This record gives sequence, C-alpha cells and structure tokens, in this order.
Amino acid sequence: MKILFLGDVMGRAGRTAISERLAGLREAWKLDFVVVNGENSSNGMGLSAEHAKLLLDAGADVVTLGDHAFDQKDMMQFIAQEKRVIRPLNFAKDAPGAGARLFEDRRGRKILVAQVLGQVFMKRPFDDPFAAVEKTLKAYPLGGQAQAILLDVHCEATSEKMAMGHFCDGKASMVVGTHTHVPTADAMVLPGGTAYLTDAGMCGDYNSVIGMEKAEPLRRFITGMPKDRFTPAKGEASLAGFYVETDDRTGLAKRCMAVRVGGRLPEQTPISA
Repeated sequence: MKILFLGDVMGRAGRTAISERLAGLREAWKLDFVVVNGENSSNGMGLSAEHAKLLLDAGADVVTLGDHAFDQKDMMQFIAQEKRVIRPLNFAKDAPGAGARLFEDRRGRKILVAQVLGQVFMKRPFDDPFAAVEKTLKAYPLGGQAQAILLDVHCEATSEKMAMGHFCDGKASMVVGTHTHVPTADAMVLPGGTAYLTDAGMCGDYNSVIGMEKAEPLRRFITGMPKDRFTPAKGEASLAGFYVETDDRTGLAKRCMAVRVGGRLPEQTPISA
C-alpha cells in the first residue's frame, strides 16, 4: 500500500496548495490512501466544516485534527456526521467523534487511522497518550483487522514523539509527528518495521514564523508585548509530509521518505528518490 500523510494545513495558503496539487500527486505517485492533518486550516486555528469538505473533496481520504480540534464551533456537530474526520484519542471523554477508525482503500484493504495528543509542554493536561494508543492497537492488531495502521502523534516535544514511535514499533505501519510545523530529517524504518518521522512539517507558506505572518511574532519576541492577532502567511505554500510503502501481508513498512512539493522548500518526492 502506498500511503501519503500531509502535515498541518495552515490557513488559506495551505488549503489552496492541497486543492491545486493533491489530486495530481495521487495520480503521479499512484497513492492508495491519503491522510491530511487539517487542524490549522481555518485561519490558523481549528478546522471548519466548510474547509474539512474542501480537503476531502481535494483528495484526502481522512482528515486528522489536534489540540485545536474544536476551535471552530461547527466542528462539534460536523465530526459526529462525517466519519472521515478524526479527533485525538485522548481528548476530553465527552468530545464528539472518534480518535481512531477503520477505513478502506480503493481496493478494499483496511487501514486504521488514529491520532493522539502529547502531554509534554502542551497547554492542556490530556490523558495518557501511551495508554490510549496501547488500547487501540490491541483492538486492531496489525495484519489482522488492519492491513495498515497510521498514527498521527500531535506533540510539542520531539522526545515524546520518538518515544511513541519506539512504543509502536512493529505494531503500526507508520508513526508520524505533527504540531510544530517544522519538517524533520529523520524519516526511517525502525527495527521492528514501523516507518517513523518526528514531524511532517506544515502545508503552508514557509516565508513565515511557523505559518504566521512574521511581523507580530517578531514583535512579541523582541518586545514581549502583543499588538495584533496572529494571521496566517499568504504566500505560496509548500506541501510537506511523509510517504510510506507497506507490505500487504505484514502491514509493516518497506520504504519511507519525507516529501516536499512547491513553495520555498527544496522538492523531494518518491518519484525522484
């Protein structure tokens, strides 16, 4: 199975890049399944129902959220109706929607998509991510109910993401980090066969401060005082993510690489590798 995960979609620039490029990438790279983290798609804070539909119509099979899951209030109702949107496993117990769900690719192969929030340096005290993931992986064993398993680990700390990768090694097809909006250079297949990347980066304008127009973040760093709201940068976006090829028999990864297309980042694709 050829799977593509795209990191945090940031504002209009990120949405536009997804709309213009994703369908072409699905065809050119012969992708079987695409997951997109969409939690910053709506003005950099959360995901609205309208923008969730846009990402799904553009070619995403599943959209994951994060700590801003319900910043856009209409997501509370929309996620209960739209099964292709996934919120974190360890969010509030009464939150609508699901943190993991089994899907099918176009050939009928089953893939489990799950997301979990980290605890280190996060503003809210979320439930234990390791216990939440362990329970889910036991319910959907790799090579049994699921022919592939993708886990989106939405964390601030790289150490926590790495620990989750090793915790899931051999039990998931791929573990990919999100949240920090900066792509890392450590794409690898772990000893047990799980593809791992600490952070996929963002789908947004990299001539920015993690996707936001530079002036206000710079002012706050220099003076310590806010003046305006953060606003997403509007230049051409780079699509940044993680490409993984899995073995249908075992569900484990055979090949993986970080990918980048368009915008300011140097291009890196599975076709040119």
